[in-house]
Amino acid sequence: MTTTNKQINISSTSTNDALIDQLRACQNTEEILKFEKWFNSNIESEKLYKRICKLLKNRSISRALASKWLVTLIEDRDCTISKLNVK
Repeated sequence: MTTTNKQINISSTSTNDALIDQLRACQNTEEILKFEKWFNSNIESEKLYKRICKLLKNRSISRALASKWLVTLIEDRDCTISKLNVK
């Protein structure tokens, strides 16, 4: 018999609204990255960038807002990768 871990489902409208409100409350890059770290370590269903993409696809957030968040996450990830690539 095979069993799998049941993941937390955070796709309800009220949960998405709470997530959007939390992200909008982030005033700077540092706060967005701090929230991403918390989200990725406490929510088992998926990473924050995937949730942002789904919100964008469902037109729950604007392109400008999604772009702001995703650019912040991508630039941080690029910076981390650059630090690891020591020549």
